[in-house]
Amino acid sequence: MFDIGFSEIVLIMVIALIVVGPERLPRLARSTGLWIGKIRGFVASVKAEIDHELATEELRKTLARQAEMPELEEIIEKTGSIQPSEKKAAETPLQKEGKQVAGSVETAPRDVMDDNKP
Repeated sequence: MFDIGFSEIVLIMVIALIVVGPERLPRLARSTGLWIGKIRGFVASVKAEIDHELATEELRKTLARQAEMPELEEIIEKTGSIQPSEKKAAETPLQKEGKQVAGSVETAPRDVMDDNKP
């Protein structure tokens, strides 16, 4: 944001020392640091609030788009109406062998995993 180098900071400190004086300079530096900290905290909270509002708005838009999709409702209805006999036909070869699949990682059935415990 600001390109302030070491030489500029030294120049500001020398001018502050001349204007304010050596006895009040430490208090001025401390109060300046406190104010800068408060400003940074305020900016961070405003930024977090804006990000939260943007995420909320994006979620609302996504939900509105999903509500407008009749195909999604048809898919949900079809998925909920599968009979147990149809589920067996829809099983993958790994599921037919008794192995469960989580995502793309093959896992052993729960009873096999329990037998391996010490």
